[in-house]
Amino acid sequence: MSSHKSHRRRGAAQLNGNPKFWGRHAVLAAIANPERRVIKIWGTREALAQMDVPSAMPIQYCDVTDLARFVPRDAPHQGIVAEVAPLEDVWLSDVLEGHEEDERPLLVLDQVTDPHNVGAIFRSAAAFDAIAVVTQDRHAPPESGVLAKAASGALETMPWIRVVNLSRALEEIADHGYWRIGLTGHAEMTLDKALSPRRNALVLGAEGEGMRHNVAEHCDALAKLPISDRMESLNVSNAAAVALYAAATLRQPKGG
Repeated sequence: MSSHKSHRRRGAAQLNGNPKFWGRHAVLAAIANPERRVIKIWGTREALAQMDVPSAMPIQYCDVTDLARFVPRDAPHQGIVAEVAPLEDVWLSDVLEGHEEDERPLLVLDQVTDPHNVGAIFRSAAAFDAIAVVTQDRHAPPESGVLAKAASGALETMPWIRVVNLSRALEEIADHGYWRIGLTGHAEMTLDKALSPRRNALVLGAEGEGMRHNVAEHCDALAKLPISDRMESLNVSNAAAVALYAAATLRQPKGG
């Protein structure tokens, strides 16, 4: 293991113990993930009767009112809550070296901190078959029930790479043959003109502030989505979905 790899886990920023996931999709996906340790499950008899839970997994039957103490107010838990251990770190170098001939896109997020948005982005990344999502470690949310619920299972299948320095990570990404495209409304070029026919890394900044200057400086091109003048911008999770769709259609074979 190289010296820059820490032994931190993805959930290190979690302040109140292990994260708790809720809802059928998030909990079933966690159970199905061999890399995820599910510590305990709380659920109503009705909800648990509809789920295939391994017999060895610790289960506690609860009323709906009891489950409410595990989740934020009015969270749609669907009668099921699971305490899970955070996944182990995924290293950028390992992912890049393991996908040398892979032309699917990488998605890079610059200080996108809202867990609803990050979860929705994971869902889109999985839907459009991205290789991984890359974030800066200190300015991204930890694994949480909110994020897992928004990801609808994608948190368990989409590699999440957390890096200390995003600019340095973009340099490493370029060294592996990726064309780095920063999405910004201030660009002159539209995304369809900026995409490479081979390997693309799509870089999106936080809502409001957008990409930081140093991150934009580490992109090969800056591009915008061709949205109407009636709307100034898109939510970052919507922008990610559109950008991933554009990259996916570029990879489709022409003709029938």
